[in-house]
Amino acid sequence: MTAALRGLVAAAVALGVAELAAGALGRVSSSPLLAVGAGFIDLTPVWLKDFAIRHFGSNDKTVLLFGLGAGVAVAALVIGLVSRRHLVMGLAGPAAFGAVGVLAALTRPVAEPVDAVPSAVGALAGMAALALLVRGARPSAVAPRPSPAAVRTAQSTATSDGGATEASEPVNGALRRSEDAGAGIDRRRALLTSAGAVGVAAASGVAGRLLLHRGDVSSVRADLRLPRPASPARPVPSGAQVPVPQMTPFRTPDKDFYRVDTALTLPQVDPRDWTLRIHGMAARPVELTFDALLREALIERDITLSCVSNQVGGDLAGNARWLGAPLAPLLRRAGIRSGADQILSRSSDGMTLSTPLEAILDGRDAMIAVGMNGAPLPIVHGFPARLVVPGLYGYVSATKWVVDLKVTRFATDRAYWTRRGYADHAPIKTFSRVDVPKPLAALKAGRVAVAGTAWAQHRGIDAVEWQVDDGPWRPARLAPVPGLDTWRQWIAEWDAAPGSHTLRCRATDGTGRTQPEHRTPPFPDGATGWHSVVVTVT
Repeated sequence: MTAALRGLVAAAVALGVAELAAGALGRVSSSPLLAVGAGFIDLTPVWLKDFAIRHFGSNDKTVLLFGLGAGVAVAALVIGLVSRRHLVMGLAGPAAFGAVGVLAALTRPVAEPVDAVPSAVGALAGMAALALLVRGARPSAVAPRPSPAAVRTAQSTATSDGGATEASEPVNGALRRSEDAGAGIDRRRALLTSAGAVGVAAASGVAGRLLLHRGDVSSVRADLRLPRPASPARPVPSGAQVPVPQMTPFRTPDKDFYRVDTALTLPQVDPRDWTLRIHGMAARPVELTFDALLREALIERDITLSCVSNQVGGDLAGNARWLGAPLAPLLRRAGIRSGADQILSRSSDGMTLSTPLEAILDGRDAMIAVGMNGAPLPIVHGFPARLVVPGLYGYVSATKWVVDLKVTRFATDRAYWTRRGYADHAPIKTFSRVDVPKPLAALKAGRVAVAGTAWAQHRGIDAVEWQVDDGPWRPARLAPVPGLDTWRQWIAEWDAAPGSHTLRCRATDGTGRTQPEHRTPPFPDGATGWHSVVVTVT
């Protein structure tokens, strides 16, 4: 095995043993790669975060972990090369990686001292593996080579009849065979050491993964039966879905609903152990079990959620039917003290989001959601419970895996995203896009359907206009909707003439405010601007 590969195998041992330790402790967040990855996310500047979401979408976490793995592999190859001549310097590599893993694990929001163990144990295992692999590759001691005088004496004795040349050949051959035997022992030892290290890396890594998955709550979710709502959702009107091929569905299937969060591994929260605490500036703090939450008068509503990172024309929005307990009555039960203006919510993995208190108490259907599209929440979307507040971007309204609500003030507590410069109050901006035809589509001349989606949650959409090139704005036909908190589809017919054309749209919300033309980026409170697509007609 080459020196570089020895470093790679040692790194695999370190990561595998660390994964096994994390699994034995039942602490997913203490896994070194996950801890370092989470720390990297925390340090990521806004522009890089938006770049990752824009180009990789829900796969941004996979790309991050792949990049970290590739970085570790390259560093391990270098460590292996260094250790060939300077073992002590090579051993400093795994030690440094272990220190970084310990620091990353201990700085997570829900960290405990025990979270330092996997990285520390993994580093020691990696150092031991590297030392064994390097020493196993060095030549072992063989019988000392006879001195020239002894060789000449042996040759003289063997050739006393005058056949010195012929006799010297068996003697030298015997010496070579002795040396080759010693070298063969070295190769066998190196191969056995390498195979053992690879086996340890694979076995510990697989065992660690299996242990970490023992807390999977998929079966618990599958067995959960949610109660019927005390206040059912209004029926979705006939025609809410415009009849155009390739048009966005009015209700987004769970598997297609966008996901933007910082969780590198999905929190596994058993509803039997779940509690929600409401405290802070509250006269009568409340703590609810999941069974108690289900005994509340549940409401069911169609609500569109959207992400602040959504670009003009982007697809980081989805519409679903949510089932949950109204949030305002729970807060009033806790007794909100004068001066409070924020609800600081926390997820089971320590993520914090801040929600303006008035947006919960103004009559909108803010809820602790337990169901999505007629079933318990998917794990990826917050099972067993999440926050849903219509009309606000997700980073201030949609805490997944929620376990804690602190009644407080913006001046006192800052949430994860607001500490990074995002706006405290983030009402969703009026937004519209062209969904059909698709950008750069090739169309045939004649009658063409132009359709899209618009939203302004909690204000509603009153009008959508569309334009061809720089021609006049024309009103589109709006599909009916069940309420103000869902997106609204629109459709128009176009007599398309040959050539290259630009189609644009703009929406007007229920307050009479029309979507502005000028494009602004998502940071710090959401993107604006008219969406356009270019098509070719033949």
